[in-house]
Amino acid sequence: MKDKASRRPLRSTFRIGLVGLLLPLTLSSTAQTPLRWTSPAGADAPAPATVPTAHYASPTQPRPYLASLSDQKVQPLASGFDVAAFETMAEHLTVGQRVPGLAMAIVHNGRVLSARGYGVTDVAAPQPVDAHTVFRLASLSKAFASTLTGLMVQDGSLRWDSKVSQYVPGFQLSDANATSHVTVADVLSHSVGLQAHNAFDRDIEANGEYYDVSRKLAYAPLKCAPGDCYAYQNVAFSLIGDVVFAASGTFYDQAVDRRIFKPLGMNDASMGLAGIQASTRWARPHVRSRNGWVSSTPKPTYYRLPPAAGVNASASDLAQWLIAQTGHRPDVLPAPLLATLHAPVVTTPGEMRGGWRRERVHSASYALGWRVFDYAGHEVVFHAGAVQGYRGLVALVPGQDFGVALVWNSDSSLPSGLLPTILDRAMGLPGQPWVETPADYDLMLAESPGASPVDAPKDGGTSSQRGTASPH
Repeated sequence: MKDKASRRPLRSTFRIGLVGLLLPLTLSSTAQTPLRWTSPAGADAPAPATVPTAHYASPTQPRPYLASLSDQKVQPLASGFDVAAFETMAEHLTVGQRVPGLAMAIVHNGRVLSARGYGVTDVAAPQPVDAHTVFRLASLSKAFASTLTGLMVQDGSLRWDSKVSQYVPGFQLSDANATSHVTVADVLSHSVGLQAHNAFDRDIEANGEYYDVSRKLAYAPLKCAPGDCYAYQNVAFSLIGDVVFAASGTFYDQAVDRRIFKPLGMNDASMGLAGIQASTRWARPHVRSRNGWVSSTPKPTYYRLPPAAGVNASASDLAQWLIAQTGHRPDVLPAPLLATLHAPVVTTPGEMRGGWRRERVHSASYALGWRVFDYAGHEVVFHAGAVQGYRGLVALVPGQDFGVALVWNSDSSLPSGLLPTILDRAMGLPGQPWVETPADYDLMLAESPGASPVDAPKDGGTSSQRGTASPH
């Protein structure tokens, strides 16, 4: 996505010219409509093949949910959960520029246990990363898109089963019948029916404009009926930005700022390339060279898909986001909305194949802008994000009223192991060497549940008092 000044003529011309036509369509979207596509009687073209999926209830209405967190039986964090130890591990990950910079937020029971930065913003001009250093969130942005949509469902300007074609007249798939049945929920759950994962991402990476690339969806092969199978998307997912504009008359980035960032106190958060570059302090992306990490300028490519990858935020912002997503800001995100956002829509068994997921994740689904895992018997609401020079992970554990977010400014996968390390300790699971260094392994195992004295390092390891919440 280009900076705001450069993209305004295209966006304004396309969207403002249509607003008069599109806004009246919001009134017709409240009718109850089927979520599954079936070919009309007598149609010559056969319906695309379907694949077996779990039959989750469709998210056309808010899911039943307890009125408040106080009504739930929330389990405490496991004995020995030590925030200071995880902060030390995060610091170790930046020593010697193993990764240039990292930010981490941990919340529990609606309180911030940690929101800090580690390492540097730029190896070429080092400034320390702190709680207000802004990182690019990449696909962690998708949960903001579903949350904004949910707020519009709540106020009656959209429905989960609203048809995308009612709001985006230019939207087409390769089958007209399928086109007419794609819903808002299908888009947000990656259940449009496309055969290819990440359809037309290469066009975006080749500097294509969103509106040009999105028209190519009309030629993409379909695998199934809308709503019946999963294929992760960025271009198709970003149709929700057009739906938001048509239903509200407000540009997507402005709507996110007004309805999410400002009410939640996410004061460092922004949208797009212009947003991150205007930040007081922000982390530059880094890529590997033969001489180590090299900083660069963020690419504008996936910023052109704001719903899929447009958000920038700091550790301080992410702490407030976690608090809201764990139910402690009902004034902004009420419990029924969160229950709907976090409820599985379509199965994603491919998410259980690699790394810590192979060991810990027993089942996997996609909800609305979030993944949902059975993590060793615990429900975990999760998402990962990656664009060149940035990575991020977010996890919520509703059963323990707990959340953690990690973002870093390099292509390294090394910090990824910190997330399951933290989750294991929160749940009281035996420690595993998810972080690939002996020092961090010893630190993790020193007080791991079930660890024998021989598991601990001879010098007693790094031990700290249990982390306590601090005001935020």
